[in-house]
Parts: sequence; structure tokens; C-alpha cells
Amino acid sequence: MTPPDHHDGSPGVPSVARDLPALAAWHAAWAVTAALLALGGRWFGGLDGSAFYAVVVMVIPGIAGLGLLARDGDRERLTSLVVWSLASAVAAALSGGLSGALAGFTFMPLAVGLAMGGQKRAQAGLIGVVLAVGVGALSARFAGPWTSEPLAAALSTLMVVAATALGLRLSWRTAEARLIAAESAVTRVEALLSRQPGLTLVLEPSGRVLAAYGAPPPALPVDPLFAQGLIAAVHAPDRPTVLSAMESALAGTEAAILFAPRLALDRRVTLILRRFDDAGTVPVGGVPRLIVQAFDATNQYARELGLETARNEAESQNAGKSRFLANMSHELRTPLNAVIGFSDIMRQRLFGPLPEKYAEYADSIHEAGGHLLDLINDVLDVSKIEAHRYPLSVERFDAREVVSAGIALVRLSANDKTVDLAGVLPDEPIEVSADRRALKQIMLNLLSNAIKFTPARGSVTVTLEAIGPYLEIIVADTGVGVAPADLKRLGRPFEQAGDADQRAQGTGLGLSLVRALAELHGGRMTIESTLGEGTAVTVRLPVVVAGRAPVPPGGAEIIPLVADPSRTVDA
Repeated sequence: MTPPDHHDGSPGVPSVARDLPALAAWHAAWAVTAALLALGGRWFGGLDGSAFYAVVVMVIPGIAGLGLLARDGDRERLTSLVVWSLASAVAAALSGGLSGALAGFTFMPLAVGLAMGGQKRAQAGLIGVVLAVGVGALSARFAGPWTSEPLAAALSTLMVVAATALGLRLSWRTAEARLIAAESAVTRVEALLSRQPGLTLVLEPSGRVLAAYGAPPPALPVDPLFAQGLIAAVHAPDRPTVLSAMESALAGTEAAILFAPRLALDRRVTLILRRFDDAGTVPVGGVPRLIVQAFDATNQYARELGLETARNEAESQNAGKSRFLANMSHELRTPLNAVIGFSDIMRQRLFGPLPEKYAEYADSIHEAGGHLLDLINDVLDVSKIEAHRYPLSVERFDAREVVSAGIALVRLSANDKTVDLAGVLPDEPIEVSADRRALKQIMLNLLSNAIKFTPARGSVTVTLEAIGPYLEIIVADTGVGVAPADLKRLGRPFEQAGDADQRAQGTGLGLSLVRALAELHGGRMTIESTLGEGTAVTVRLPVVVAGRAPVPPGGAEIIPLVADPSRTVDA
């Protein structure tokens, strides 16, 4: 199996495992050499008693180190170092430590730490040496004196020196491999950054450029950036924005800005700035760095500028249209009022009888004129609201009066269609501070719209209620209803729902005017509808005067407004 990469414990050094075969061979060579020393010393003499067992103990960590071939990592290497330290301590205790024949074995943990590579492992090996020396000193203090065995001492010292030399060589090769890997990684990152479509900069907080990768925008050459810094390349009015973005990025917040380069004021460059390190850590050298990406945004800026110009022109034209219609009130209404007035005189035959055919024409002219006048009034009201020329005349009054008056005005229409019209009004007055005419217009539009789209023997119910500071008006009907797809469009000027026959009955201005008048009062309009079952329009206005007398229990009253209770009204 392929062993996993391991870290040497030093910050900033990439993980490698290229030293594993050599390290395993090093352990195997040590185990074989120590075993030969033990057997040779036993057979040929010169290594008897506890010294023999000390050499045998030193064979164990060499064999245990071969386990790294099966599983390698920081934890496994540390465990191997612990085994080496314990074996060295036991060997020192058996051979007398520094005063014994196998004194060299006490330095083996340091040799192993060097062979495994890394500063932390070398430090751990040094701790193992201190442990072995300490144990050997105690052994010499309490168990001595120890016999001198020159041959064993020379061979053990030679083994330790050879192991240390090989460990240093292995450590140097490991460090070299790490350096090559680190340089290769840096080269790959630089090559990747150089192929990016934009320019990537590494900056100091002062704006000095430390490195640059990738293709620079046409108006942001790289050489002046290295010579003068980023701030000098920015058009003077945009420099505070760039400095503010740099401060935000240094604080840990990514920033994106648009600026004009000083060398080409007709172009635009987008900067994306982020801190190179985590905002909560101290970078190397104590100076934070910024990663800045620069892209040419001239085309995008031109498109956005064109869209903004088109939007301003459309808004200006729309405002001009609204102002034109609002200013045409007198010019449109004056001749229309004359047509309606003269046709009404003819209908009433104030100056004598008319032929039957002319009387029918007079009725048609009067009806068409009235319908046209209503349409013009709605258009003018919507135009005034859009042109912000619809001032509210706020006064205090009882909301029940306006609602009752609106219901009375449409009662004849409801009777003609055999629609049941009823109102649910509280017994106590509801004092509001609002525009009386606007509130009346809301009621008339909602009621006429409900009756218009309600078939015969339907019903319309008007509910008036004060909920805290809000006046709530609900006009509910049992009419044809509105499809869910059409609900989103209702409330906008000239938007209608239903089939062609239903759309021919109106202009689509009634609900849009209700919505606009409600919003002028700081309120809103909502519509709930089920196709084939009916519609309920709710208007909530924050106009109720504080300190209103509370409604007594059971204070709601249903007021029937048609003679035949079997008739129903649809909204």
C-alpha cells in the first residue's frame, strides 16, 4: 500500500513521504547490525551478562521501525521515537549508562530523530537522549561498578556514529526533497496565476506591489505599478474609494470596487481585494498582505451606463406623459361636460318633445359621455399620482359615513343586477384622519368592480373594522373570481383579468387607483381570490385616530342595502 504523506511539524514545509524506503532500510540495517553484535559477542566472548541483553534490547526498535512501511504518519513516527527512547534507557540501565561499555547507545534517539527529519523530531530525539543518560546515571550510581569491555564499547560507538551519519544524510535528502517540492508547488501556482485572464497583485498595506501575475488590463501596465504602487495608477477622485476598499480588506472583509485608471480616464477597472492571511492571525514578518485581482470593466461599464441613460430617459418620458395628462384635466373635462349636459337637456326634453329616434340617440350620447368621463377621471387621477401631483386633503371624520355613502351610490346598480349588497359596520364611530374624497373613491371603485363582475343572485359584503391604528375595509363577493396567474398583475394600470368579455367591461384602472390611493395613505391593498368562487379585496390604512372609544361587545351590525334579501352581490 502507498503510505500517506506526513508533515514534519514545521510550519510552512510541504508534506512528503519520499524518505520512507531509506528510513526503513536504515532501521533494518541497525537491527541486523545490533543482532550480529549480540551474537558475535556471545559466541566469541567479550559480551556477557547484562551487556548482552542491552544489545538485544536495542534490536527491538530497529525491527519496530519496519512497521512504518505498513503505516506512516506523524503519530507513527513519534511512536517509533518513543520505542527508541525506552530501548536506549533500558540499555543504559543494563550497561551502566555513560560509564558503561555501551555508552554510545544512549545517543541513538537523537540519531533516529535526525533520520526521521524535521526539527520537532530532532528535539524529541534529544529528549530521549536525556532520558537514557538519566537512567544510565542512576544505574551507575546504585548498581556500579561496571566491567569494562573495550571491544563492545568500540563497536557500539562505531554503530552509533555510523547511524548518526546515515541519519544526517537521510535528513538532508528529506529536506532537499521538501525544498524541491515547495519550489515546484510555488512554480505551479505562479504558472496558474499567470494564465488567468485578469491581473493578480500581491500588495502591502501601503499599496506597494510585491508580485504580479496574469494579464493586466489595457489601462493598467505592470511596470509602473512596481515603480509607483497601485494608488498612483488610480484617477485622483477614485483614490479614496480604493483606500477605503483596502482598509476593509485588511480588516477581513472582501471588497469590490470600480475605478478609472489615471492613464486612460475613458476606461474602467474592477478591483477585488481580500486579505492574504486570516484577519485574526499575525502574518510572517508582522506585515499583512493583500491579494488584489484587476479586470478590465470598460465594456460592462459602458453597458451599465447605457442602461442607466435609457432608464432615466424612460422615467423622464413617463413623467412627462403623466404631467401632460394631469395638466389636461380642464381641456378634457370641459367639452365632455358640455356634451353630457346638452344630451341630458335633450333627454329631459326641456325645450320640447323629440322624435323617438333622436331621444334614443340622446340617451346613448349621455350614457357614453358619462362612461367616458369616468374613464378620464380615473386616468387623470392615476396620472396625478404618478406625477406626484395628487395632494391629500387630510381631515377627521367618521369612516362609517364614507363607507355608507359609497354603498348607497352603487345600490341601484346592485338592484338592477339582482345582487345582494350588505355592509358590516361597527356601532361606534371610527374616527380617522384621511382624505375623505380618496377614501370614497376607494369604496366606489371596489364596489363597482365587485358588482360589475358578479352574476345575478350573487352577493357582495362590505366589512369595516378598526384594528389598532389601522382601518380595514374588506369587499368580498361571490363572483367569477380571478385565476392565480392573473392575481400578480392586478393592481397595475390597465391590467385586467378574465376572458375577453370580462375585460371589455372595464379599463383596468379601478384596482390600480385603489392601490395608489392606499399607498398615498401609507397603507396597502391585498387580493384573495378563487376562480369560480369569488374575490376579497382588503385595504388597510394606518389612519385611525388614537383614543377612539372601544367597540362594545356585539357591536358589529349587518346593514342590508337591497329590498329583496334573496339577491346576492358579486365584487
